[in-house]
Amino acid sequence: MTRIVVTALTGCVLSAVLGRFLLPVLRALKAGQSIRSIGPTWHNSKAGTPLMGGLMFIASVVICLAVNLPTTYDYSAFYALGVSLCFGMVGFLDDLCKVRFKRDLGLTALQKILLQMAVSAIYLYVLYKEGILSCDLYVPFFNVSFPVHPMLYIFFAMFVMVGCDNAVNLTDGVDGLSSSVTLPVMIFFTGAAYTMGREDLALLPAALVGALIAYLFYNFHPAKVFMGDTGSLFLGGVVCSMAFALDMPLVLILVGFVYIVETLSDIIQIVYFKATHGKRFFKMAPLHHHFEKCGWKEEKIVFVFAGVSTLMCLLAWYGIAGKIR
Repeated sequence: MTRIVVTALTGCVLSAVLGRFLLPVLRALKAGQSIRSIGPTWHNSKAGTPLMGGLMFIASVVICLAVNLPTTYDYSAFYALGVSLCFGMVGFLDDLCKVRFKRDLGLTALQKILLQMAVSAIYLYVLYKEGILSCDLYVPFFNVSFPVHPMLYIFFAMFVMVGCDNAVNLTDGVDGLSSSVTLPVMIFFTGAAYTMGREDLALLPAALVGALIAYLFYNFHPAKVFMGDTGSLFLGGVVCSMAFALDMPLVLILVGFVYIVETLSDIIQIVYFKATHGKRFFKMAPLHHHFEKCGWKEEKIVFVFAGVSTLMCLLAWYGIAGKIR
């Protein structure tokens, strides 16, 4: 436990220090955010806010794990970090396109998805060959597992990982929202991994817990920096990779509840808009923008969504009680 606490504290200090150096560099490079034309008009004042701030917590996590070599033959944390970095690289390319070409969209959706699916397939195959992934689908609360054919399981898992990664990215639309919602998720995975005797694996989410706390000092409203797709896709990578490294992907339904609702709100809005020829189900999608339209301040949205995420993580902890005994 001491090792985990020290890792979290180190991640926090590193992220805070790196942020002090990174912000001036991003400003000097004029790596500012372009505001989407279809987004909320009141976000126009945020144009020019430094992008790619996610680099500060990504670098912190990498350093924390680099100095913490595995004490066992369980390299799950490094596999999970590897796939998360690959997802973050996809986001970095997307952000680079936005900054370089001064536009609000970077890579196309198809380019992103194909890259994410390729990365996910490699990660899942490695976990399976290493014996970390059993291909048995564990069901929380019932404490039972159902065997699934490996090919079918990996195909299903690829879509879960890509969907989860993009859902976390979609949640990053209000100052401090994605990081605040993800913080309790990382605490959950830290506790789950440690309780299951996977201390080496617990170091990854523990480092991210500390790093996100420091990052929030820069990103909470009014944000001095945005994590960009670099940060949000990395966060999504850690969330989904941890679920599969612990061999319980269905827990994502609980710990990722906010991400799922945000994504569903976007899907519902698009389907309803097309079905009714122009009418809107929500005032604006995804859901956090709907609440902004209802008069909620950004701080309130963050606290409420993070609170819901915390409650769902507590529920998830109860749901996996049989697995962590």
